[in-house]
Amino acid sequence: MLSRLNESCSVLIWPILTLMNLDSIISYMKFSDRVYEIVKKIPKGKVTTYKDIAEFLGNKAYRAVGQALKRNPRPMEIPCHRVVRSDGKIGGYFGKSDKNSVNKKIALLRSENVEISNNKIVNFNKFRTAFRRG
Repeated sequence: MLSRLNESCSVLIWPILTLMNLDSIISYMKFSDRVYEIVKKIPKGKVTTYKDIAEFLGNKAYRAVGQALKRNPRPMEIPCHRVVRSDGKIGGYFGKSDKNSVNKKIALLRSENVEISNNKIVNFNKFRTAFRRG
């Protein structure tokens, strides 16, 4: 009897769990797409922060912004190198914080005339652009 009950529960619950996972995936995709749309609007020679993007989206999911950018499918169109840490430090690039990756990000920013010293943007507020609602 208990075995049949377990089987029945599995048959009923598995599709619900599958739908929940699908819903989570769709929700994440929508979040990523919103992040990408914001990042596309960062002007050349300017930067914004993971925190600024999250707050513009109405939440505190700063790390989720980084995770979305780590999976950037179109780096030529979505300039994720223009997103930095709130303290003005460069942060990682495509989810990597090794010297090589950070140097690539720095080179891209410098090619847009963003001033950087010791892995930090000089005069951060000069280069920072924030997105405002309304």
